[in-house]
Amino acid sequence: MPDATLTRRQQEIYDFIREKIEKRGYGPTVREIGEAFGIHSPNGVMCHLKALEKKGLIVRAGFRARAIQLVHHRPPGTVLPLLGSVAAGQPLPAAAQSEQLNLDDLFSGERLFALRVRGQSMIDDHIEDGDYVIIRQQPTAENGERVVVMVNDEVTLKRFYRKRDHIRLEPSNSQMEPIIVSRPEDAKVLGVLVGVVRKC
Repeated sequence: MPDATLTRRQQEIYDFIREKIEKRGYGPTVREIGEAFGIHSPNGVMCHLKALEKKGLIVRAGFRARAIQLVHHRPPGTVLPLLGSVAAGQPLPAAAQSEQLNLDDLFSGERLFALRVRGQSMIDDHIEDGDYVIIRQQPTAENGERVVVMVNDEVTLKRFYRKRDHIRLEPSNSQMEPIIVSRPEDAKVLGVLVGVVRKC
């Protein structure tokens, strides 16, 4: 998506990132960006990525290159036939429907991005290893919300609790301990969970 506030090089790098994500499903590495544009220093590439992030066009979940997500670009959505309802309790009579379910209706908005879950820290919230979480990008969260937070250049999905002098990141797994961030400014909220997709 062209942006009048971008420099020519920033626009070219943004288009390069979009092309890689659309063609293969994940973003380019810092090295790939550097090689494509003749930028020999990784720091030079990072300066462009930081500028794109500051302008709200990309989200970087840590420093892993494949974690680059485009904020204002969404590929064509998927529409599935909605065949009816299914009981999770007492059985329901089978009744055919001719409706469709547009997944864009479930996860609509320009500030959404997806992450693949690694680990078991949120299993009590029925979020399992390998699931995809849909995140709404925002810099703040209410206590108890499930958020993606960056701490010391690493990202994690936890329930967020802001206390007077620290941040507590609570796993939804009774076998795990919370993460206590003693300096609240060290915990950067990247976004709030709005949905979970399980790939069967």
